Amino acid sequence: MAEKSDITLYTTQTPNGIKISIALEELGFVSPLPPPPPPPSPLILSFSSSLLPSHHTPYSWLYVNTHAAHRLPYKVHKITFSKNEQKQPWFLEINPNGRIPALTDRFDDGETIRLFESGSIMLYLVKRYDTEHKISYPEGSREWFEMVNWLFFQNAGVGPMQGQANHFTKYAPERIEYGINRYTTETRRLYGVLEKHLSDKKSSYLVGEKCTIADIAHWGWVTGAGWCEINIDGFPTLKAWEERMAARPGVEKGRHVPDPHTIKELLKDSAAVAKAAAESRAWVQMGMKEDAEKHSQK
Repeated sequence: MAEKSDITLYTTQTPNGIKISIALEELGFVSPLPPPPPPPSPLILSFSSSLLPSHHTPYSWLYVNTHAAHRLPYKVHKITFSKNEQKQPWFLEINPNGRIPALTDRFDDGETIRLFESGSIMLYLVKRYDTEHKISYPEGSREWFEMVNWLFFQNAGVGPMQGQANHFTKYAPERIEYGINRYTTETRRLYGVLEKHLSDKKSSYLVGEKCTIADIAHWGWVTGAGWCEINIDGFPTLKAWEERMAARPGVEKGRHVPDPHTIKELLKDSAAVAKAAAESRAWVQMGMKEDAEKHSQK
């Protein structure tokens, strides 16, 4: 593990956001603060492609430390999408695309390095900090390339397709059957690919018997399948994998950064689902309108 770091993670409670906090927990970074208890009425705070439940936390910065052997501190800055914080100039200097997660760190030359796109951040973390290969394999090995295959499968397939399924089932101003069918069907197809792979390989994780960044990248999306009206029970091997991942201490800790991860509890209450979707739909549509007006002037 690198001897020096100055990590700040910019995130919120979304499937993409919790990828990074889970990876950090799995690497040995441990928060001294217990997750706050779930609120009575979870509020959706996220972006249109990956909205999942969250709620306001009394602290906007968390200070996190590793085990005593390394004591590498990092900070977590919660980005509030409902306030369009991800579009502010200071954040666009970190991620020009105005999305989370993003991360800054002190690089080898002593200067700050910025990382954006969850896959890029995860590769950075394992190359720089995972010298013991806790959540990766030795770079250049057969297993390394297989891990990268599945990482990119999530980044280019499951995430974008399920994100659009989320949008058309929860955030579109009107019900458009073509959009719903197109993206939920494609998400189910991709789940089928994962189901077959795990079943055929008879392994605990996507690449052998080790949880890697490929598994971490998928977990937040698969555990929230019900948000886009997909029943995970139709994929028994994938469901068993999801539950195996959820039982890991690192996943349990990391999924609650920066707010409680309450998607499964929320999905049990249809009235709460409808309320959360309506609240988010309003500001998602407002943000889309602002983007349309801004770019139509160019």
